[in-house]
Amino acid sequence: MRTTDDIIAIQQLLAAYAFAIDAKDYDALDAVFLPGATVDYRAAGGAAGTWPTMKAWLKGALAPFPLTQHLIGLPLIRVEGDRASARTMLLNPMRVEQKEGEALFFVGCTYADELVRTADGWRIAKRVEQDFWAKDAPAALIAEPA
Repeated sequence: MRTTDDIIAIQQLLAAYAFAIDAKDYDALDAVFLPGATVDYRAAGGAAGTWPTMKAWLKGALAPFPLTQHLIGLPLIRVEGDRASARTMLLNPMRVEQKEGEALFFVGCTYADELVRTADGWRIAKRVEQDFWAKDAPAALIAEPA
């Protein structure tokens, strides 16, 4: 039963990430990531670094988008004691205001996570964005993948 409970707890953690990102509640993400977690969004042309640096980066990077919706699929989770891995597919509609008017576009990726059980529950120790793609994105917004 413990593995089942762990999987549910990790699913809830991944959902908490999606809801916090879309609400632009970056402080809520402190309960998702370990303080020293590494986060790598370079596949989408973003940045990589430790959680405190990436928290500040996310605030600026997502500021131009009044609407995002991080729709995650059912994650593939493997639990091994107090460590786990998860692969989660993402579909993310995004809206941006431009001189030409509003643009709605879609991006997707897979989050590859390494998680650790802590006294406060599961936390992401490492996140790497992989397999990034974009549909109808304004060319100025999407950098070439790293």
